[in-house]
Amino acid sequence: MSGFDDRQKGQEAKFAFDSEKKFKAEARRNKLLGIWAAELMSLSGDEAKAYAAEVVAADFEEAGDEDVFRKVSGDLKAKGISIGDDVIRQKMSTLVAVANEQIASEG
Repeated sequence: MSGFDDRQKGQEAKFAFDSEKKFKAEARRNKLLGIWAAELMSLSGDEAKAYAAEVVAADFEEAGDEDVFRKVSGDLKAKGISIGDDVIRQKMSTLVAVANEQIASEG
């Protein structure tokens, strides 16, 4: 029975590690997306950082990425910036890979 318990604990530890890594990558992706959108809205410095933080916080509204997408899409449209939804979604996909790479390189 000890071998089974050890294997189960190992699987639980791996699940926890993978979940934490996924959470960090999504938060990093959202921050990078916020910085990208801030640049499009001509925000810089502290304003850009604050906007990126708002995008990160938007992810806690509901499960999945739609809350983040709606936040960025709505804010860009409110500023009169015409960017297709497909462009935003593609940027989100690209940035999740960048975020994963950054987190992996940080150890």
